[in-house]
Amino acid sequence: MTSAEGAGRRTRKKRQTRAALAAAALRLVAERGLDQVTVEEISAAVDVSARTFFNYFASKDDALVGDTEGDRERVLRALAEVPVAVPALSAIRLALAGVVADVEGDAASWLLRMQVVMRYPVLLARLVSGNAATEQAMVEALAARTGHAPDDGYPALVVAVTGAALRTAMVRWATGGGSRPLADLLDEAFAAVAAGLPDPRAGGATDPTIDRPDATASGGPHTPVRKRP
Repeated sequence: MTSAEGAGRRTRKKRQTRAALAAAALRLVAERGLDQVTVEEISAAVDVSARTFFNYFASKDDALVGDTEGDRERVLRALAEVPVAVPALSAIRLALAGVVADVEGDAASWLLRMQVVMRYPVLLARLVSGNAATEQAMVEALAARTGHAPDDGYPALVVAVTGAALRTAMVRWATGGGSRPLADLLDEAFAAVAAGLPDPRAGGATDPTIDRPDATASGGPHTPVRKRP
């Protein structure tokens, strides 16, 4: 066996152990409850020591919410590969494609993860915290590709809205038991955002009480202002 083959085997083994620990944590917490499961029990279910567990996860909660840091780096790399000429919304949707495909490819585990996370607010808060770090990195990346300053509002708004679209699609997907493809639900959410979130009660029209941004009058976009009655 060459050194490269040995390194590849070790990497696969580590990936398998990490996945097994996360799966055991999700299964045990779903069965017993969050406070009724210890790191030692999770480790024993995979036949490793608690010390080995902490080589992969800082805490039990981290094992439950998934690898937010790894997903962040993957999305940022994918975003960097999208041509700069592609509009911001489309670029972010393209950057999410790989992660979405992985979620659907491991649907059983992700449906269980979403079930557990939605049951325990502390886990939801941790998941949102991890996503906050991802969103900040996305803001900086989007600012660089669009020529905006990170603090001028536009990059942060786009990332916040698309992040909400992703979370909404994930919750709809999990609530429906994965009966509809996550990719389709995410496309629907992005399409609604791109259309200006039209109100279905108004036949698909956007809210007429809100002024559209007027870029020509001010030399740039400004915050929409609600008209007075």
